[in-house]
Amino acid sequence: MTELRWGILGAAKFAREYMAPALHAATQSRLAVLATSDPAKAAPFRAMDGALRVVDRYEAVLADPDIDAVYIPLPNSLHVDWTRRALEAGKHVLCEKPIALRADEIDGLIALRDQTGLVAAEAYMIVHHPQWHQVRDWVQSGAIGDLRRVSATFTYDNSSDPGNIRNAVATGGGSLPDIGVYTLGCVRFVTGQDPERVLFADIRRESGVEVRAEAVVQFAGFTLTSLTSMRMLRYQSVTFQGTSGVIEVPVPFNPMGYGDAEVRLMRGAGPVEVFRYPGVDQYVRQVEAFGAAVREEAAYPCPLEFSRGTQALIDMIWAAEA
Repeated sequence: MTELRWGILGAAKFAREYMAPALHAATQSRLAVLATSDPAKAAPFRAMDGALRVVDRYEAVLADPDIDAVYIPLPNSLHVDWTRRALEAGKHVLCEKPIALRADEIDGLIALRDQTGLVAAEAYMIVHHPQWHQVRDWVQSGAIGDLRRVSATFTYDNSSDPGNIRNAVATGGGSLPDIGVYTLGCVRFVTGQDPERVLFADIRRESGVEVRAEAVVQFAGFTLTSLTSMRMLRYQSVTFQGTSGVIEVPVPFNPMGYGDAEVRLMRGAGPVEVFRYPGVDQYVRQVEAFGAAVREEAAYPCPLEFSRGTQALIDMIWAAEA
């Protein structure tokens, strides 16, 4: 297979602004079909490529023999079902995060992935950005000594948009499902560790939806303090503090949107080491890594097992609140 032919299920804003352009820009990749019943939502996608086919049913994409892979940007509550349907239809699947709302829901997807031999993964794009590989190398090589504490924050304010799917229980809303995967998953990626226990969890809700979550999590040798919120000023940052150094990641999750990607290493009285990554598009890299996995050129950097581990930590935070 030289070119991976993609279909998108639904004309979501995120798909329009990030993933459709990435599918067009990635090598050996082509966005061939979009499923939406709204012509107005289809128009911006067609503006990117006049040859794009538009169908009005998701099932039509899954039944199309010319489509190799599907990207799923549907509401969180629909991710497991449509991932399963796509795999059963013989399509490779890249599904937006969180791919599930409970860790045990991912078990069936792992089994189906293995049964079909297809590639199925969560669209967890940060692991494709070189800044996170640099941070992982520093931490695991002992560049900051023994890791003792991580502080990870990701906040924004969507209170003015009550109709947003993130603000509804029925669609799997909440700050932890939406952005907790970043504050929690990045630490698991960098350290290669899973948590021992949740020491503290403070969850705030509005109309049943979790809009703010602060948690302190114990790992072997260090603690993580994670803050996510949909009711605070837009801000993101991750800091790794060790016995002999500190790593700062000022734009950890949305480079090119929130700011320019860079990582900083501080050790003793020496100069601060700064690595910058201008123009790196983690979404394009994600698509290309997925294509490489489909062609069996390389293992996919974020398998479902990794996604399950992050969701299990979210489940632990939910349980600690009770």
